[in-house]
Amino acid sequence: MTPEAAARRGAAAHVLAGDIGGTKTALAIHAVDAAGTVTLVRDRTFASRDYAGLEEVIAAFLVERDERIASAAFGIAGPVVDDAVITTNLPWRIERRRLSEGLGGAPVRLMNDLESTAYGALFLPPDDVVTLSPGVARPGHRAVIAAGTGLGQAFLYHHGDHYTPVATEGGHADFAPCSPLEDDLLAFLRSRFGRVSYERIVSGPGLQNVFHFLDERLGRPVAPEIRARMAHEDPSAVIGAAAVAGASPTCREAVDLFLSVYGAQAGNLALTVMATGGVYVAGGIVAKLLPLLPGSAFMHAFVAKGRYEALMSEIPVWVIVNPRTALIGAVHAAIALLAGDASPRVRRRPRSLTDRRAHRTGRSRGTD
Repeated sequence: MTPEAAARRGAAAHVLAGDIGGTKTALAIHAVDAAGTVTLVRDRTFASRDYAGLEEVIAAFLVERDERIASAAFGIAGPVVDDAVITTNLPWRIERRRLSEGLGGAPVRLMNDLESTAYGALFLPPDDVVTLSPGVARPGHRAVIAAGTGLGQAFLYHHGDHYTPVATEGGHADFAPCSPLEDDLLAFLRSRFGRVSYERIVSGPGLQNVFHFLDERLGRPVAPEIRARMAHEDPSAVIGAAAVAGASPTCREAVDLFLSVYGAQAGNLALTVMATGGVYVAGGIVAKLLPLLPGSAFMHAFVAKGRYEALMSEIPVWVIVNPRTALIGAVHAAIALLAGDASPRVRRRPRSLTDRRAHRTGRSRGTD
């Protein structure tokens, strides 16, 4: 049901959006009226592993109220192939056809979670983005890279006055060391895993791998309370917090090495898609490490591309600090389905982030 049809019936159309991760699944319903005004109706976050599949999560969410869903879109951690996803960190198979049937035949779009993040980035207000390097503002493709449970990558293809999000699985590309220290890191990880991808380093588990490498290499004492917290809490969060607080030299060096590899791969992605329009860095890890980013090895490694250093120094780099960006992208993908657009794209004149209009629905309230 389009917004116009809903208006004739005296009601707004309801769209369902989801951000599906290995740990949490966030769902939200928004109302869209004939004027295109988007209003959050309700949202909720579920523990993904408590359910056998996405259909169960949706059923648990919709049973709370009787809402007819006009369209739906989901950003999912995993590659979308033939309208289906086998999730990377969950034993789920998600099929577009089955979701549509469960929603009474409503059109459904499945997106990779970084594809959804890329789409959502175009709707963020300025306060949700921090400039790491201003570069030179110009039209062009934009890239998105995000370290979390894994390493996600996508880009925004710029054609004419449109941006179209495109998913990739570049985080699983082979790790290429850029220094003698990284050579040793590769050897350390190869002895544990065999093949080593960038995700083995640039991710939450990857930060733990870097810490264990340096801990073994340096043999430096680490405060017992930090080791105790790592045993009972999320180790990557403990390592990052200790680095930011200056509580552990080993944790700080682990974060420095992590950021260097992160920056190098962000630069690789920018070169691969010629992201002259800019690069977004997303994910919960980098947001928590934000105090360490200025002056860190991230930008040095990003720019250090030999004969292309001048070009790299002109590419803007931004950090996304809104953790719900993928959900925002899914919301707008679902809205695009209402108009019969099966491939979300944004018609807009490329502009600097400081000129960007606020996201029309406002920042959704937190659900964590």
